[in-house]
Amino acid sequence: MIPEWLSVKDTYVPKEEKSTYIEKSIFSLIKTLSIIRQSKSRDKLIYSLNPTLKVLSTIVLIICISLSRSQVYLLVIDMYALANLLFMEKKIIKMILCRSLIFPIITLIALIPSMLYGNIYNSLMLFQKIIVTILLMNLMSHTTKWSEVSKSLKLLFVPDIFIWIMDITIKYIVLLGEHSIDLLYALKLRSVGKAPSKYNYLTGIMGNLFIKAYKMSEEMFQAMECRGFVGEYTTKVNLKFRKLDCFYLIITLTLVGLFIYCLKR
Repeated sequence: MIPEWLSVKDTYVPKEEKSTYIEKSIFSLIKTLSIIRQSKSRDKLIYSLNPTLKVLSTIVLIICISLSRSQVYLLVIDMYALANLLFMEKKIIKMILCRSLIFPIITLIALIPSMLYGNIYNSLMLFQKIIVTILLMNLMSHTTKWSEVSKSLKLLFVPDIFIWIMDITIKYIVLLGEHSIDLLYALKLRSVGKAPSKYNYLTGIMGNLFIKAYKMSEEMFQAMECRGFVGEYTTKVNLKFRKLDCFYLIITLTLVGLFIYCLKR
């Protein structure tokens, strides 16, 4: 005998969900992970430069920019950074320029009271320094792998524990990001209709990520203990230079020499 409720036609129609918070979260995570994991081995000249040389040159130039008081030197560095942008893809050029202008503009707004009191020159110089510094950092991050950056820090006598923590942090950001994407996809597949308390699900995802991170940290600690890890971070640095790398090194040394010349004047 079939129950009566089984013979009744189901007329349930779920309400449409207008919010796309799950899709936006997934796309933002995928975009962030793609920036970290993207392959930098492209045909453009700037991508084929020695990564260690790029990292060291960028750090040296940023130090020169922060210490410089010459407007001419900053203009030369600006032209150098813009020239490097010409060797990149159009989409990445727009992305780098947008990111390099957001924070400097905010800083410029904060410096308006100082400029009204007559401190215009120093305020504009600080604004220019922030722009070119962020521009150089974006150029390096978009043309150099994160693994090569951590390797290059060995040449700067950075403590091994700092390099190891940064390297592990980047790797775990990728792993936990992939796990959170899987959780969001699972939530999306199980969501039917309009959820009254949809943001409460995000707290559950955050709790799940915390538990996952805790378990991964315990497993990594046990693996390190079994392998006799003593805190030494060993890595091989690529110091092979080609003609293009030598030309890039000459340009960097020229900019450093120009900084010393402007500093003595």
